[in-house]
Parts: sequence; C-alpha cells; structure tokens
Amino acid sequence: MDINTLYSVKITGYNDIFKESVRIYRDAVDFLIPVCIDHWNDIISVDGVCQRKMYIEHLVHKTNNYPHPLYPFDKKFYKFPSYLLRGAIAEALGKVSSYMSNLTNWKAMDPSTRGRRPGIPKAGHIYPCLYRDNTFIRTDTYEAKIKVFIRNTWDWIIVKLRKSDVDYIIHHCSDRKECAPVLQKRGKQWYLDFCFKEKVTLKDTDIFNQTIVAVDLGINNACTCTVMRPDGTVLGRYFYNLSKEYDCLKRKIDHIKRAQRHGSRCVKNLWRYADGVNHDISVKTASFIEGIARMYDADVVVFEHLDTSGRKHGSKKQKLALWRKNEVQRMVADKVHRLGIHISHICAWGTSRLAYDGSGTVLRGNKSQKTNGSYSVCEFTNGRVYNCDLNASYNIGSRYFVREILKALPATERQHIQAKVPGCAKRSTCTLSTLINLNSALYA
Repeated sequence: MDINTLYSVKITGYNDIFKESVRIYRDAVDFLIPVCIDHWNDIISVDGVCQRKMYIEHLVHKTNNYPHPLYPFDKKFYKFPSYLLRGAIAEALGKVSSYMSNLTNWKAMDPSTRGRRPGIPKAGHIYPCLYRDNTFIRTDTYEAKIKVFIRNTWDWIIVKLRKSDVDYIIHHCSDRKECAPVLQKRGKQWYLDFCFKEKVTLKDTDIFNQTIVAVDLGINNACTCTVMRPDGTVLGRYFYNLSKEYDCLKRKIDHIKRAQRHGSRCVKNLWRYADGVNHDISVKTASFIEGIARMYDADVVVFEHLDTSGRKHGSKKQKLALWRKNEVQRMVADKVHRLGIHISHICAWGTSRLAYDGSGTVLRGNKSQKTNGSYSVCEFTNGRVYNCDLNASYNIGSRYFVREILKALPATERQHIQAKVPGCAKRSTCTLSTLINLNSALYA
C-alpha cells in the first residue's frame, strides 16, 4: 500500500509577499471553471487525465501549434507560469467534475423534494502547488527559490526554511519520495507543505496463525490492550493510565468554566491550552499501542467502530465531546502500517456490557453491591468482579477472530459450525467464550 505523509516547513523572513501570488492563482481557477463547464461534454470524451488537461490548456493558452486560443487567458494573466497553469487546470477540473456529478444526481431526484440546484463552484481558499524547476528550486539544505508575483511580474525570490523543520524531515523522511511542495498559510505565517510517498507491504498471515492486539479506548483511562491468538490464548494484558494528563485536562476545563461564568473574553485561548493537552493524550496513547504491536510482532490491531456523532446527552457529554478516539485510531493506523500491520474494526455494541466468559450481562456502578459504585470494574452474574476495560478488550479480539475464521471457511462448513455454536451467528453478542467454543467445534 502507498502511505502519504505531510510535513510543514516554515518560511522565515517573509510574510505578505505571497498574498498577491495566491490571489492571482485563485482568480485563474475562477477563470477556468466556466471554461470547463462550457466544454464539459468535449472534456469527458477525451481519454486520460493528462489529455484532458492538455485539451483545456489549448483552449486558453497560446502555443506554436495553437496560436489562437478561444479564451483570453494570456492577456488577463500575463506571464502566468506554465506549471501553475496546469495546477490551476487540475483544480478547476476537480471542482467541475464534482459539480457535474451533483447536478446529475439533483436532476434525477424528485422535483418536489430535491431542493435547490447545486451552485457553480468557486476557487475558494486553495493554495498553489510549486512544481520543481518551474516555480520551486532547492538551492541549499535550508534555502530555496520560489517564483512569485512581485514588482508586476513573476520572478524568483530566495526564501529561508526553518532549520528545525528541515532537520526533522532529513531525520525521518530520508528514505521516502519527496513530492512538490504546496504554499500554505496558517495564521500569519507561511509554510511549504512537503508530501512524502512510500510503499509498504502489509503482512499476509493466515487467520489461524495471526497475533492481534485488541484495543479498548476509554474515556477515563487511555486504553487497555490485549494480545490474543486465534484459539483464545491471551499472551499479554496492558493498561495505560495517563492520570497526570487527564488531571491536567480537567483543570483546564474547570478554568474555562470559571472564565465563562465571569464573562471572560479570553476563552478561545484557554480552549487552545485544553486542546493541546488533549492532543498530547492522543499522541501518547497511539505511541503506546504501536509499541505493544511492535513488541509482539502483531499482524492486526483491532479497534471498536466508535460513532459518537450527533448531540451528546447525560452527565458525560463533555467527556464524550472531548474524547479523541478517531484521532488515536488514525495515528495508530499511520504508525503500524509502516510496520506492515493491518487495522481492523468490529462492532462496539455490548463489548463492555457482556461478560467474556459467556455468563451474560454484567453489573456496573450502583447496580452492583461489590463494585462500590465504580464503573472501572464490573460484577458477573456468577459474582466474579473483573476489570471492565479488560473484559471489553477480550470481547473485541474475540469478535475479530470469530468474524475472520467464519469468512475463511466454506459455506457448508460455516453453516455446520454455526449449528454447533449458535452464538457465533450473531457477531454483536460474541464473547471470548464464543471464540473458545468455535475452536472446539473446528477441531473436534
């Protein structure tokens, strides 16, 4: 698979000099969008993306073979760099293609319920890609030349690149393919965003020989990891509690509450501090999970499919809103894919509610007399008290193995197994006991 990563390098010494170049580039895209719409039927009849770009370029740009273009692009955008023109054409093509698809879907809908017609797209807040040798030349390790619009013409300027950013890229991306940078503005500073490509081969281990890391992400605790084998053997159990970081986040939130209560106008800055602490929790959690997967040379990291979109309710709604479970999963995916490890997701329903030994629904909080109102432990119906997150991680790994083992079996054998072990037919109720019973039926 291909892995793309983006690293930003801050440009030092310049601030407002790039604004005019970006404005002209956006105006060029706005100029090309109507051209693409008017000639859309002819464009889609041309095979190949590069050929379509050349077709549009012949409509607006004067060359020796096409001395009379239909549109006065060269007069309006004097000495516009050719590679920037091709980048603008690619942007316009993408926006018009999306617009035409939306328009086709809109026309196919019922007129009484389809709503308003899709609007013609605009360039929006896009930034130019600086192609090598035409608009970007690397002159030194910490220095580059960029072609920008300055003194009423397109000319080269030398920019300094921040040393710490360049050193970080040299240290981490020396073996990756570097693509053309994109000029980008964040806040009041300008950056060059470098994209790096690399190819990795993911492991192709048979399901009956896999080792997985089942991860239960928590709201109060960072994560609980269980290393499992297909027969239900647990190789390792790991808990990661970032008590210091969670306590710091709570103090930040309490500070925000006090400021809001007194009508403070600096709440935005306070939220920035809280987001920084929350991001630090995500980074440390992802690094911990990657370390466990590397330690056991795992084949798959299994997560729950957590969808908490929409309005939150209850006393835990703020914690749910601040919970960055998707960010952690994205970070882990980026890290473990480089190790050749797969990422998989299972249904999250009942993983904490059902006991891993198959005894049924557990009791938590005030419903159990043995837990003293705590939600970190639970009571099984047989009276056993167990850690809730560890119980959930058992069920997460078991559901993955039950699903993949059944998929690997022929249809007739699968039906025979499901008749012997009815619990594996409904994966949202599978537990560790279901996986053990499934293995017993397979090797009976």
